[in-house]
Amino acid sequence: MIQSETLELLEWHRLCQHLSTFAATKLGVIAASQLHICNSQSESEQLLAQTKEVYELESRLTSGLSFDGIQDIGDSLERAERQGVLAADELLAIATTLAGTRNLRRVIDNQSDLVILNELVADLRTYPELEQEIHRCIDERAKITDRASQKLSEIRIGLRQLRSQITQKLHNILQAKAGAVQEQLITQRGDRFVIPVKAPQKDAIPGIVHDTSTSGATLYIEPNSVVPLGNQLRQLLRKEQVEEEAIRRALTEQVAEVVLDLERLLAITTALDLATAKARYSLWLGANPPRFINREENESITLRQLRHPLLVWQHQHEQGPQVVPVDLLIQPHIRVVTITGPNTGGKTVTLKTLGLAALMAKVGLFVPAREPVELPWFNQVLADIGDEQSLQQSLSTFSGHIRRISRILDALDSENENFVADCSLVLLDEVGAGTDPAEGSALAIALLQYLSVHAQLTMATTHFGELKALKYQDERFENASVEFDESTLSPTYRLLWGIPGRSNALAIASRLGLKQEVVEQAKTHIGGGTDEVNQVIAGLEAQRRSQEAKAAQAQDLLRQAEKFYKEVSAKAVALQEREQSLRASQELAVQQAISQARSEIAQVIRRLQQGTPTAQDAQQATNALNKIAEKFIPPPPPKQKTGFVPKVGDRVRVPKLGQTAEVLTVADEDGELTVRFGLMKMKVLLEDVESLDGQKAEPVVKETRTTRSEPKNLAPAVTPAIRTSQNTVDLRGRRVADSELIIDKAISEATGPIWIIHGHGTGKLRQGVHAFLHQHPRVSHFEPAEQADGGTGVTIAHIK
Repeated sequence: MIQSETLELLEWHRLCQHLSTFAATKLGVIAASQLHICNSQSESEQLLAQTKEVYELESRLTSGLSFDGIQDIGDSLERAERQGVLAADELLAIATTLAGTRNLRRVIDNQSDLVILNELVADLRTYPELEQEIHRCIDERAKITDRASQKLSEIRIGLRQLRSQITQKLHNILQAKAGAVQEQLITQRGDRFVIPVKAPQKDAIPGIVHDTSTSGATLYIEPNSVVPLGNQLRQLLRKEQVEEEAIRRALTEQVAEVVLDLERLLAITTALDLATAKARYSLWLGANPPRFINREENESITLRQLRHPLLVWQHQHEQGPQVVPVDLLIQPHIRVVTITGPNTGGKTVTLKTLGLAALMAKVGLFVPAREPVELPWFNQVLADIGDEQSLQQSLSTFSGHIRRISRILDALDSENENFVADCSLVLLDEVGAGTDPAEGSALAIALLQYLSVHAQLTMATTHFGELKALKYQDERFENASVEFDESTLSPTYRLLWGIPGRSNALAIASRLGLKQEVVEQAKTHIGGGTDEVNQVIAGLEAQRRSQEAKAAQAQDLLRQAEKFYKEVSAKAVALQEREQSLRASQELAVQQAISQARSEIAQVIRRLQQGTPTAQDAQQATNALNKIAEKFIPPPPPKQKTGFVPKVGDRVRVPKLGQTAEVLTVADEDGELTVRFGLMKMKVLLEDVESLDGQKAEPVVKETRTTRSEPKNLAPAVTPAIRTSQNTVDLRGRRVADSELIIDKAISEATGPIWIIHGHGTGKLRQGVHAFLHQHPRVSHFEPAEQADGGTGVTIAHIK
């Protein structure tokens, strides 16, 4: 009973109503409105896993899970099980439900990583053959089709023919008796065809009067000549009804044979719809999945930026005020939290927010708090919250509070009998209020001390100052308070931890204009100790505000640093890309220069190969090659300036030391000189100093007694590769296998590029040569020769 009272006090039914608006089916709406509270942690974890996987699935799908076609067929299944005959629209609803459920399962089957959802639909049977049979017999307007049976088809053919005969006869009568009829019209009354006849002319068309107009001027008569046909029509209509009922009965019997599977199908689709509603509601709330903790393993309750879900709804849909979140960070050893502060400061809202968060986690909903969301799995959530909007049982009176607290204690005793560990959450609003303050305070202290032993966590609001001191007597107690802005005389709705609330009554009274002598007199009655405590609390609050301001500044600096880091990273990436682009363009320019140089060299070679070269021709070729080298070979880097000879008194730079020094002695024959910088003298090598304008010192030349001069080693000149008979391989007319052996031998002996003549032919020899060169480890690259040198019939292989 106390748990149902708690749900009412926490307004759990309102949250369920909000959740139901996210359901897609009628059964889903009902399930969400009457949300079941789990009795075990494993059940809650299973529901949370469902919500997480649906949340993930919805994020992958462009339009989310679709429940189109799924209807509440529970009553129809029950009637079929009891051998009733289902109507056509009920059978059609069963068929569309089967189709909609099959589409759901197909979507989930395509997501193999969603283990929980795949397990949920693993045993789902959608009976496509039953669905097809229903659609064969019933169209989308819930009408029995002609193809449902041969007999029905024949009956309807007879009906159409009979109606045609009747209308034809009536048309003839209307033309023959045009003066007696009110208008040229054939209509029906019941299942009989009639024509409108003027009342004074009724004898002109004898027949049966089935209806009269409101004015009495028109009679609707079935002429005697069509009465037999109308009788036949009625008989055929009755046969049609009997056959249609037989078809519906047969379909109903097929449904009854699988009714258990269809009921399970309905339960699974409802569970899916409920999980989807939870995921969508959690997304709308901006909530995060909770993790159940074990406080006995030294895990803390962590609920940062926790918001009341009903206030969020009120803000979004009813233009309510902005929701102020609270931080609930409760250490493992804390069993009782007392919240103090002014009225309308948010104490009661904090209790309700925690209670709803615990219940939401139990039913598989995400909690509207910042990650990580960590709280225990509470077996019971028990509350005594005075609500001024609910006065039916006088809950705000002392007796009402005591009756409810008694039921809470009985529920705890029952829990301790059935469970090994206490795992209840108890929420008490204005504990001990409504009676003599001294007795109420004593009762509140005793009650909280009892709950610290028998409940997992108790959160209580109070105005009693004695309860603030429990923290300093028992480590299982903690204080919190709602902040109050004295400058505006209004609460800020922020929760402050570790600091008890101040008594603001006298300060408020003074600011509101109460005579100062009355306020001072009141202070004498409460004693100076209270004033000193309030000053200490005020100092703690000021210190907390200062720390929070500094933390906010640090957060701003961190955000700015992250912003600058991203900007610098973006610029670095842009510079890298630009450098790569420039390098690519430079490489392209180098390749083009190399290609042009090769072309010009080839021209020189061809001129030498034409006829018998003379010395003059060789000299001209050499000059041409030198010009090409000057044009395409980059000049060597400029040499550093030399020739500087340090003298005594000169200022020189010593790069290795990063110092500027004064020369004290000139360099000796070993190239050492003495320098001074500051008060320090030291010897340095001549090669380690330079002038202030960057000139290197002239090295000391030692005298040598060698009588002959050594020839200088000259760097080999870069000469272009020239095709000769030694570096040319002719493969024309050979097979690919033989050619590979010849090429491999030529590569092993080559010191430069080789020219391979394979010709054009069918192209197979060229392909084989290229394939062999491509995989050879000594070939850096290969290319076709110049057009004048054989073109694509000759391949030049460059050797590493």
